[in-house]
Amino acid sequence: MFLEKLKALNNQFKEVEKQLGDSSIISNQEKYKELTKQYSYLRPIAEKYAQYSKLLNDIKDAEDLKKSDDFEIREMAFAEYDDLISKKEKFESEIKVLLIPPDPNENKNIIVEIRAGTGGDEAALFVGDLYRMHTRFADRNGWKHEVIDSNPTGLGGYKEIVFEINGNKVWHYFKFERGAHRVQRVPDTEASGRVHTSAVTVAVLPEAEEVDCEIKMEDLRIDTYRASGAGGQHVNKTDSAIRITHLPTGLVVACQDERSQIKNRAKAFKVLRAKLYEQKVLEQEKQLSNERKQQVGSGDRSEKIRTYNFPQNRITDHRIGYSVYNITEVMDGDLSELVNKLIEADAEAKLKENNI
Repeated sequence: MFLEKLKALNNQFKEVEKQLGDSSIISNQEKYKELTKQYSYLRPIAEKYAQYSKLLNDIKDAEDLKKSDDFEIREMAFAEYDDLISKKEKFESEIKVLLIPPDPNENKNIIVEIRAGTGGDEAALFVGDLYRMHTRFADRNGWKHEVIDSNPTGLGGYKEIVFEINGNKVWHYFKFERGAHRVQRVPDTEASGRVHTSAVTVAVLPEAEEVDCEIKMEDLRIDTYRASGAGGQHVNKTDSAIRITHLPTGLVVACQDERSQIKNRAKAFKVLRAKLYEQKVLEQEKQLSNERKQQVGSGDRSEKIRTYNFPQNRITDHRIGYSVYNITEVMDGDLSELVNKLIEADAEAKLKENNI
């Protein structure tokens, strides 16, 4: 079954490769783009299949030599056979991961929204902490980030902050941050030293292109208003802030961080397009609810995914039941261990889903 699937995908790769060389296909940009995506998914599988096929032949040869009348050849064959079997197991594990269907958002940039939930001022402060954690993680990986909109509080936190992150495979690493993040710690304002529990929600949206989501101007109401909040000479001076309402869905997005109304408008459109694309994807995923239950997290921002317990120096990810005890380092952007564990768990779940 495993080998048959590999053969079928290898044949599919050859067919796609052949079509990409066809001049009539190259002139059809939509078809060419789709074939290019298939090619990038199938090529590493085809390469592994060629290596795996050679390995299977080597194993067969070693099995034949194990029956040799020559004692020394038999000894060498037995030793080589054990080594080849170990390689075969490693190859199969690597190939299985390659067989997981590609995430259509894999190479997209992202928009992150962090909002204060229960906990008042302490929740708003934690929004700022998570914003710093995520942008520090982006910095460690060489990704660029920029604030789109923010609603700061007087104590240095945020009621909400929206920012974009651009870079290679950012969705791959950030998609597991979606959901409710709970914090347990003693707030600076707490004189008695009592531990408070607050919650913050994080949404991670893949950045959508115009081809992913069409927006009709007649479906929009666009309002301008004066920016408000901390800092910036443009605050309360000009009507530079933009609010866009998508009438069919009721979605509202706003942007006031730029001094230019044109720049705020462009950023607001980017967020709206991402939100509409997310809705479209969620509707499709509802039809695959049984498969969705197998995945690591639903992407629902109400789902409690992680607890940050400062008194015990512990962060626990509830989706995989995994804890780390280096809260200072994680809050400084060292998310690699947690994220890699989530990626591994998600891959295992998808292998089961696809009967690989």
